[in-house]
Amino acid sequence: MDTSNPAIFVNGESLQMYVGKKVRAVVQIIKSDGADMIGKSTDEHQWTLKGLSSAPLMSYVEVIGVAESNQSIGVELWTDFGNSFGTKCPLVQSTMPTCKWGIQRFISIGDGSLQSFD
Repeated sequence: MDTSNPAIFVNGESLQMYVGKKVRAVVQIIKSDGADMIGKSTDEHQWTLKGLSSAPLMSYVEVIGVAESNQSIGVELWTDFGNSFGTKCPLVQSTMPTCKWGIQRFISIGDGSLQSFD
């Protein structure tokens, strides 16, 4: 695994702080406009996912790429989690309706670092 340029987890609010940097996020695909997809971030912001053209609508995907603006990511890698993100959140190992809230708890708006909730 290459750790020389890690991707920071972002949400809609924090994406603007990382323009030009490698980021990662979980989004729900809501629309396709041909070459790109439109997705909804965990905090309900709408993003353009440039270079992502084949993900199924309404599926949840993790994207890794470069933040091109406060509303777009140039996607380099992506993983399809399917139409249901499940009830078990791998990030916090607890039962939740979706992983959405678990991810939100780990994103610090201030510096993007992971917080401990022990």
